[in-house]
Amino acid sequence: QVQLVESGGGLVQAGGSLRLSCAASGRTFRSYNIGWFRQAPGKEREFVAGISWGTNTLSYKESVKGRFTISRDNAKSTVYLQMNSLRPEDTAVYICAADDKFRPLQSREVDFGSWGQGTQVTVSS
Repeated sequence: QVQLVESGGGLVQAGGSLRLSCAASGRTFRSYNIGWFRQAPGKEREFVAGISWGTNTLSYKESVKGRFTISRDNAKSTVYLQMNSLRPEDTAVYICAADDKFRPLQSREVDFGSWGQGTQVTVSS
């Protein structure tokens, strides 16, 4: 399993921006699909964005399209989530996850075998 550590969360006003980072251990990082999920209090965890291995195919939750951008730097074994135009409803713990099964990008929780601890994002109105 790969070890994942998120950073970059914090408190921001509506309309502001944050950049989250997900740093991974392991020498085969470039072969992982990486997903960002979020979980708000009292709600189920949901897929936010993902980036595939190889082709860097991207996928986004509909409500974040045009506001969030996922990218990866394989040399640094890090995936980023740039979040712009933040809204109060984006408030959640953001968690990155890795899928090392050499398959197309998935978006279900069950398809990701390694998870970070999460970083809190709070957007005030």
